[in-house]
Amino acid sequence: MECDRIREGRTEVRVPRQDALSQFPPGTARVFYNPKAALSRDATVVLLRLLRPQEYLDVMGATGIRGLRAAAEAGIPTIINDRDPVAAGLIRENIALAGVPVEALEEDANVLLSARRFEAVDLDPFGTPAPYLDSACRSARRYLFATATDTAPLCGAHRKAGMRRYSVHLVKTEYHSEVGLRTLLGFAARSLARYDRGMEPLLCLAHQHFHRVHLRLMPGAAKADATLGRVGFILHCLKCLYREEHSGLAPSCGPCPRCGATLSPIGPLWLGPINDPATLDGISSLLPDTTLAESPALTRLVRLLREELPTSTHYDYHVVARNLRGSPPAMETVLQRLEEAGFQASRAHYSGTALKTDAPIEIVEQAIRGE
Repeated sequence: MECDRIREGRTEVRVPRQDALSQFPPGTARVFYNPKAALSRDATVVLLRLLRPQEYLDVMGATGIRGLRAAAEAGIPTIINDRDPVAAGLIRENIALAGVPVEALEEDANVLLSARRFEAVDLDPFGTPAPYLDSACRSARRYLFATATDTAPLCGAHRKAGMRRYSVHLVKTEYHSEVGLRTLLGFAARSLARYDRGMEPLLCLAHQHFHRVHLRLMPGAAKADATLGRVGFILHCLKCLYREEHSGLAPSCGPCPRCGATLSPIGPLWLGPINDPATLDGISSLLPDTTLAESPALTRLVRLLREELPTSTHYDYHVVARNLRGSPPAMETVLQRLEEAGFQASRAHYSGTALKTDAPIEIVEQAIRGE
């Protein structure tokens, strides 16, 4: 297996050579490594520096890059696992190359998570984390991190796959990135509740090809009940863009109060905040002194997350303008008009045309028209 030596952040590893001419080069290598996920790994490194868990398990290590960066750059005692013997061998080579005291394992993920408990568990599979989330909810003592790259099922584009994997009813909307993130969070909340455990989202983001969540876990039936209280449905009108939230696991869908069309349920998904302000402040304070692979991108992302309203949907202001048969003004102009009208408004971190606000659709339309 031909390998290249690369540096990501402050960590050097050997990664299998990829076919650069392929539509998806990472898929051509014997062991998976995606350089475009460096931003996700950067975020995890800084968060681990802030949280300082006593141990961290990278369940599906592949080349070992995420776990090695946790050990080398955040100073966290780390275990890296991969059931593939070729990947496990490469992980051991990279541990020796990095010169950090990391434990390497070669076990089935669900077997390992069922046999041992770890303070922080990180699921970073190729595709969906759904088959591993139940055992991870039992294994993680304090923190649970997870990545999902099956964006089509999460966002409503592949509805049957979304139902099979996450037990949700989804509708494809303009705020599909938000829906995908909240679908994953809602699935985690329901999985944890089975074991009388609650959760608090610390740092959650949707970026390009992946959704990433970092959760603090809380024991007890009361915490589980409080967590489930944040799970519910978005009732969305496909005709006029009206939407409302409905807490609980049994949506009550009636006619749209604006146009009379039947509302479509989306969920169950997480309706609460997706980021913790104190965690974002702590990450922001660490960024200037942290060497990362994508420092400017992560700095911008954290700034957007700190400014972002915790609404469960957004309006694509280009879509609203098109429905009004007009041209949209600049985003900053729309934000200013909404704030002058007495409403909150912000951008969303995952889309340049996403407008988050507590204003109803009629007020958003007025702000876009300039009325």
